[in-house]
Amino acid sequence: MLFSSLEFIFRFLPVFLLVYYLVPRTWKNAVLLLGSIVFYAFGEPKYVILIAASVVVNYLLAVFMSGQKGKLARRLVFIVDIIFNVGILIVFKYLGFIVGNINRIPGTSLSVPEIALPLGISFYTFQILSYEADVYKKRIPYDRSLIDLGAYILMFPQLIAGPIVNYREVALDMKSRVLKITDIEEGLRPFITGLSMKVLLANNLGTVWDNVGTAGYENISTIFAWIGAAAYTLQIYFDFAGYSLMAIGLGRMLGFTLPENFDHPYMAVSVRDFWNRWHITLTRWFREYIYIPLGGNRKGQLRTYVNLLVVWFITGLWHGAEWSFILWGLYYFCFVVLERLVLGKVLDRLPGFVGRIYTLVVVMVGWVLFATESVENTLVYITRMFGAHGGSDYMDHIASVAALLVCGAIFATPVFDRFMKRFGRSWIGTVVLFLLFWASVIALVDTVYNPFLYFRF
Repeated sequence: MLFSSLEFIFRFLPVFLLVYYLVPRTWKNAVLLLGSIVFYAFGEPKYVILIAASVVVNYLLAVFMSGQKGKLARRLVFIVDIIFNVGILIVFKYLGFIVGNINRIPGTSLSVPEIALPLGISFYTFQILSYEADVYKKRIPYDRSLIDLGAYILMFPQLIAGPIVNYREVALDMKSRVLKITDIEEGLRPFITGLSMKVLLANNLGTVWDNVGTAGYENISTIFAWIGAAAYTLQIYFDFAGYSLMAIGLGRMLGFTLPENFDHPYMAVSVRDFWNRWHITLTRWFREYIYIPLGGNRKGQLRTYVNLLVVWFITGLWHGAEWSFILWGLYYFCFVVLERLVLGKVLDRLPGFVGRIYTLVVVMVGWVLFATESVENTLVYITRMFGAHGGSDYMDHIASVAALLVCGAIFATPVFDRFMKRFGRSWIGTVVLFLLFWASVIALVDTVYNPFLYFRF
């Protein structure tokens, strides 16, 4: 069930909020847990037992780990915890990829298992690991309530595609939040904004990218290749940032303050700046739980670059079990290293717009690698982008496509945020949100294209 579906907006959400607000405070986490299980079951009923078992096992491991007095025993339990969680992720997400690569060895023909990927497994696995790591490091005490821990892990606003929330960010709200009816109003603003980003912009931009695939990468002209890359660049932003805003809004309705996940990343003046603005909670997770434990930048330049290589390799692998995703991560590693060595100093001396153009080109090429999903397709596409090629310029309604790209480019800047900060609580802001909501609903009635790109991760 998608947040941007009529079923969710007009059936699940109103019923859930009614029950959630009516029950006593001591029951709210139980209602949240049950509602989240129902929400997950709409999309992945066969994996409800898996995710429920994962919650129970991780609860018991945290309890057992906290009871160990010796450092070695505590560390051993934590290692078991990592093996358990990462093992589940490997089986469901990477086993086919691993076996497929083993089969490249001459004389090897292992059967490749067909295992459906559980929704949100990469996200909730990282969230669980952050909780267990914080308990291990004694940053937080373990949660004595299985229901409360389950509500934290399975909280439906962020269960499928983040933001990735640290337990310490919501621990106080989890135990003692006081709900006000105004929380619904406060949550509706980001929810409607995110809904309109997803439905009015991302979905329509997605049809432009689909036209590129229909024409065939090898057949498109250079102009068409750049239009397609720009469309996908904007689509994935409005798709994912829109989902994150909806999640933040839903969290606010439930009494939680979830972390921001995007900060106008296409305004970045360098690749490093881009990754401080894009999928912020994932970047933070890698920094806190991989990069810093490996030594960060505290053990010399060579070790720093090795640590960065590990982080970017895992970043690519986290996004998908394909070599193209790994290469996508390593692609960004190269630019991060270049900026640390010399390019960053050069960019600092140049006007800001130069850094923005450089970053946008790097990011657009990166999204081509991300979207085409194979090295061969990427090479074909980039050849079309950077050559002087003729070919198919087929595109329906070229004027509307141009208007859509311009509109997307404008809304990828802070313009709308500044407008809402000034007028959001006035009647003007209310009217704008009302119009955006109903425009989104009307679009949903007619649309047959409504995926979330990051659900596959």
